[in-house]
Amino acid sequence: MARSRPRVWLLAGCSAVLLWAFVGQLVAVGRLLALFGLAGDAEPSPPPTALPPRRVYKSNGYLKVSCNGGLNQMRSEICDMVAVARLLNLTMVVPELDKRSFWADQSNFEDIFDVKHFIDTLRDEVHIVKQLPKRFGPEDSNNILNMPPVSWSDEKYYLHQILPLFSKYSVIHFNKTDARLANNGISTQLQLLRCRVNFHALKFTPQIEALGNKLVQKLQAKGSFAALHLRYEMDMLAFSGCNHGLSQEEAEELKRMRYAYPWWREKEIDSQAKRLQGLCPLTPEETSFILKALGFQKDTLIYIAAGEIYGGEKRLEPLQAAFPKLVRKETLLDLEALRQFQNHSSQMAALDFIVSTASDIFIPTYDGNMAKLVEGHRRFLGFRRSVLLDRQKLVGFIDLYNNKTISWNNFASSVQETHRNRVVQPSCRQKLENKPKEEDYFYANPHECLANSRFCSRTKDAISVR
Repeated sequence: MARSRPRVWLLAGCSAVLLWAFVGQLVAVGRLLALFGLAGDAEPSPPPTALPPRRVYKSNGYLKVSCNGGLNQMRSEICDMVAVARLLNLTMVVPELDKRSFWADQSNFEDIFDVKHFIDTLRDEVHIVKQLPKRFGPEDSNNILNMPPVSWSDEKYYLHQILPLFSKYSVIHFNKTDARLANNGISTQLQLLRCRVNFHALKFTPQIEALGNKLVQKLQAKGSFAALHLRYEMDMLAFSGCNHGLSQEEAEELKRMRYAYPWWREKEIDSQAKRLQGLCPLTPEETSFILKALGFQKDTLIYIAAGEIYGGEKRLEPLQAAFPKLVRKETLLDLEALRQFQNHSSQMAALDFIVSTASDIFIPTYDGNMAKLVEGHRRFLGFRRSVLLDRQKLVGFIDLYNNKTISWNNFASSVQETHRNRVVQPSCRQKLENKPKEEDYFYANPHECLANSRFCSRTKDAISVR
């Protein structure tokens, strides 16, 4: 049956009221989706077939960037650095990807993204080259400056602090690029460019696209499906210090790992306090409670968009028991199809990204980089349905239920009421003065690039919260 894609917005509150009123009658995720109805899944505009005209400008120098972090963090960094190169009239070198992080993924840019498409798509904005001219050696300190830009910087910083450096150096190498451009206070022209890079220029390689689409087709052949970003991998637990539900041996193993990585600055962490603040990912068991309380039925098809779950199949048992139609890329594809992507965490994450953006409902159990980037993509694709869990309230409800303080019915109604308005809908980012880490992230809600941009522009690009 062809999928209906109406171009209409409904208030999330209204749809949630319907959901909770009829939650007991739901028999499958299809009915759940109907009651979650927000904006229809509008198809993105097809990319132009002809190349845009090359922008002619006098380059002030070369910008070399080394990304850090996982796939989705690096994706946002690339978008930011293209915007900086455009602002400063620089020639950009194809970004280097992180090879030294926890994942030790040796993938290069061209192993994940279509490099020709990237260069061609942006030719009317920035001149991009695959490598520096040979006259610049790796140890050429007279012509190359290695430095990290200041985090959350605005255009004035780059124009007044970085651009003058090109009078002395021909190349500036940004050796750290995470969160180096502000969420707000950036010109609309650059915000739109960040979106253009994210939604159009950063296209996965044909091999990744083909396998990702194959996963989507296999899932859609079975009916509607939910993508669950179950962020319960070893690195996440070690970094966050969250050990709720783990054995003492497991907690010690994660602590040793945290101390082994010097760039994870926080070492001694109060796991219980952090969990009660909503700063820990939900465990698989906690996730099973929440999904059932939200009305997902036992026969719901759920795709786990994640790497290897810490504790393996044993840790997944409660979730698997609650939802037997739990699948992963490793169970949907044969080993040979995945062989070329194994040991390349970013390439595997790219497959999960494709499935997550295409799913009927997206539910992240932690608001990390993938959760935020997928949320932003789903907004761009017509405000596809995403449920943003309030972990701080949820863990309180879970503890009350486990302690037999409240009944299952009270637990379920509390979960439903809490998420009445937590289905993604058109909205403007909230800006927190001098608190960029805590305010709404640009890539989770790039409202300048969405259908509600006119409304948000009347609020000076963001709602300021003091």
